[in-house]
Amino acid sequence: MDISTDDKKPPTPSQDKVASMHENQAERKPSESAYAQREPYCQPGFRGLFASQYVALCAAFSAMGGLLFGYDQGVVSVILVEQQFLQRFTRIAEGSAGAGFWKGLLTAMIELGALLGALNQGWIADKFSRKYSIAMAVVVFTIGSALQTAAMNYAMLVVARFIGGLGIGMLSMVAPLFISEISPPEIRGTLLVLEEFSIVTGIVIAFWITYGTYYMSGEWAWRLPFLIQILPGLVLGVGILFLPFSPRWLASKGRDDEALVNLAKLRQLPTTDSRVQLEWFDIRAEVALHKEISVERHPKLQERTRMNRLKLEIASWADCFKRGCWRRTHVGVGLMFFQQFVGINALIYYSPTLFETMGLDYNMRLIMSGVLNVTQLVGVTSSLWTMDRFGRRPLLLAGSALMFISHLIISILVGKFSHDWPSHRPEGWASVAMLLFYMLSFGASWGPVPWAMPSEVFPSSLRAKGVALSTCSNWLNNFIIGLITPPLVENTGYGAYVFFAVFCLASFVWTFFFVPETKGKSLEAMDMVFKDVSSEAEEQRREKIEREIVAGSVNAVPKV
Repeated sequence: MDISTDDKKPPTPSQDKVASMHENQAERKPSESAYAQREPYCQPGFRGLFASQYVALCAAFSAMGGLLFGYDQGVVSVILVEQQFLQRFTRIAEGSAGAGFWKGLLTAMIELGALLGALNQGWIADKFSRKYSIAMAVVVFTIGSALQTAAMNYAMLVVARFIGGLGIGMLSMVAPLFISEISPPEIRGTLLVLEEFSIVTGIVIAFWITYGTYYMSGEWAWRLPFLIQILPGLVLGVGILFLPFSPRWLASKGRDDEALVNLAKLRQLPTTDSRVQLEWFDIRAEVALHKEISVERHPKLQERTRMNRLKLEIASWADCFKRGCWRRTHVGVGLMFFQQFVGINALIYYSPTLFETMGLDYNMRLIMSGVLNVTQLVGVTSSLWTMDRFGRRPLLLAGSALMFISHLIISILVGKFSHDWPSHRPEGWASVAMLLFYMLSFGASWGPVPWAMPSEVFPSSLRAKGVALSTCSNWLNNFIIGLITPPLVENTGYGAYVFFAVFCLASFVWTFFFVPETKGKSLEAMDMVFKDVSSEAEEQRREKIEREIVAGSVNAVPKV
């Protein structure tokens, strides 16, 4: 199917509707898109998934990248204490010289690789498309997983973890980006929850698989969990090739006709449907506006030479911190910062140690660590209903408050009774209950929202780079938390919970003042959400572009 224009053919009824909506430009608020006035595609939230089954299937499939991410994160927690593993890699066994450092380096390699992978994925996703960049990430991840499975010495394992981290970082950046660009606004938040849902599901699966293989004899006790993660990766890598391209990526490459066809396919509607047409016009208007702005900002770099392309690439990264985008970068990076500093990965990585401070024996500590992850999964599941029903801001604010209360109560109980837990068993279990309540609160709020919002808020020309910066913030702060948590717990005891409680309170204040609501807004409406259209002239320019696009396209009909 291709799209062509025939001026002699009358517009279809749906196109009459499109035209009439755009004829009333003067009656609209400044820069209010006609797309915002269209009829909704479906009901908001979870119920809308049943009316948008194809896009939900595409989003669920691409979210498998999160499953690989979570699985690889979770698989190490049990493997690192397996005797079969330590017999092969004696350098990290307890009692070896520098064992703590080498163990920390092994853990940190995946985070360092992920940081570089996420940063590098920005230009790859822009150049080769969102879906092909997912396939490339799977190739890198599979190589890393195969090397981890076959590792014969510590050096080989460290390199393998780094390569696997590159793939994980690439997937963690591009999967939510692809989901946001194919989703209708009514259910975009719900679909983006699938990324966090997959991450936590991967952590849970990894924990219980490694807990089961813990009792196997021989090296397959740890090689098998590494091998298993290759299978879903291969399914994702092959299957993603059959999914449609992002319509917004196609429009950014000037492939407008293909963008319309793919958009209609994702919406399960004909190309002449007024809602599809309006969204198509709005996508093209935003692309055209930001291309004009880029030309004005970098006029000397428009000549297509290799050096200019490199300079323009660097300049576009810098644009993320300039007028028109810096507020969005602040929100994306800040969300990922607080997601880590409210203490989640400290609890996941070091939960056995934390449970020890609450008086639990070794076997119960391992079991409760698994229960902790299941509790987080329950919280994440709830956000499938709440993300598009209540919005992002209310979830973040409520989550911050509840996590603050949890940390505060735990710090009081640990501070008062940790010197003699056997005599204070009820207080010990109360601490465990508050820790589970914390995980439930995090899973319902600060777990999914920071993965959802960065892929929503950036303009089309900078979306891949903005999401890359936000994801890098996640991995950098993840790395920092991994370094500071052990000495915090060892040297301060209850002080670790006070530390994280302070950041929970800070996250509430920061969200209240700086994070806008994006529920139900199209990606192209974020200029108004962030008030980045800062002049009347710029508002009028967008309206002019919209009118020109409508005038040139309103009579376009599909030719089979």
